[in-house]
Amino acid sequence: QVQLVESGGGLVQAGGSLRLTCAASGRTLGSDAMGWFRQAPGKEREFVAAMSWSGDSIYYHDSVKGRFTISGDNAKNTVYLQMNSLEPEDTAVYYCAAGPILGNGRVGVFTYEYDYWGQGTQVTVSS
Repeated sequence: QVQLVESGGGLVQAGGSLRLTCAASGRTLGSDAMGWFRQAPGKEREFVAAMSWSGDSIYYHDSVKGRFTISGDNAKNTVYLQMNSLEPEDTAVYYCAAGPILGNGRVGVFTYEYDYWGQGTQVTVSS
């Protein structure tokens, strides 16, 4: 069993930055895909970014490309999401997820492709 705990959310002004952290426990996640998703009030949970620990596969939603960076620290079993140039539209609860690497070494971009989820951390961007 894998436990994921997110932290680092908060209130920030537009144009500001936050770094989210996802700490994993239960087992080493070196062979998993790691993803970040977000859910705004009244909306479905949507993909933000995902990576493989090898670094061979990294994907971003078009809306965050160039602003967000996903990375991981194998030794700490921890994944990060650095968010820069934040916009009010980025306001949401952000979730960390772990799942299997898919065919051809791909990482998932849909919620059903992930098995483990954290409890989420709130990010609020004021205009």
